[in-house]
Amino acid sequence: MAATNTDKALRLVRDTGVLRPRDLERHGIPRQYLRILQQQGRIQRGGRGLYTLAGAKATENHSLAEAGKRVPHGVVCLLSALRLHGLTTQLPHEVWLAIERKGWKPNVDQPAIRVVRFSGAALTSHIQERKIEGVTVRFYDPAKTVADCFKYRNKIGLDVAIEALRDCWRKKKATMDQLYEAAKVCRVAAVMRPYMESLT
Repeated sequence: MAATNTDKALRLVRDTGVLRPRDLERHGIPRQYLRILQQQGRIQRGGRGLYTLAGAKATENHSLAEAGKRVPHGVVCLLSALRLHGLTTQLPHEVWLAIERKGWKPNVDQPAIRVVRFSGAALTSHIQERKIEGVTVRFYDPAKTVADCFKYRNKIGLDVAIEALRDCWRKKKATMDQLYEAAKVCRVAAVMRPYMESLT
């Protein structure tokens, strides 16, 4: 029985990419098997309560996979989403996550997380998903990410928002209609309009 649970636990780590101890409980596997696998050198502990296969190569988006596992209700946004879409050369030292305005703020030590509170359509629309290291990560599409940058221009800088808009248009990541729709959702259409008009 022990070998069976060990094999199941190892398979789960392999399938999910990043595993939390509570993930084992859904499969009826006691948490102690993670410790056994770690002692055998078959898995490694990353952040507190996160396990990956031993020797697994972390991608440049590893912190997004960790954040997606720790805060599954969060949506990657702003500087982190810009990076994911290739719309900035900056490498943010925190994962920017949108959560519900009255939602519970995650207490996460690793990776470093910067929480931004959204509500309504600004939280729930324009969401895409991608598997990163086996973890489903939710993030905003390019148009919404750009609009969010204008909405939070006082936090991240207007120059960053303008550059993101230019890159998004130049790289054909979004149409003007998509950008305008996202601007309306974020209530920054009037702010973005002159910058959008300068591109056409």
